[in-house]
Amino acid sequence: MHCYECDAAGHEATPAVAVCRQCGAALCSAHARTGTTLLRRAGGTGGVVRAVTARRITCGTCRAAENS
Repeated sequence: MHCYECDAAGHEATPAVAVCRQCGAALCSAHARTGTTLLRRAGGTGGVVRAVTARRITCGTCRAAENS
């Protein structure tokens, strides 16, 4: 699989190393935007039993949309 962003820009085929969490586009290391998200596991009464930080990878387009 190759990077969608590189292909759309007319660059040579670059191997993808990640997939955007929002849109599913394949991304190379230059176009993958890494962030974090908080994962919560709910308890029986709706309270949070456990909250951990997880990695979140998005493309530039989805990152811009999330931050707008």
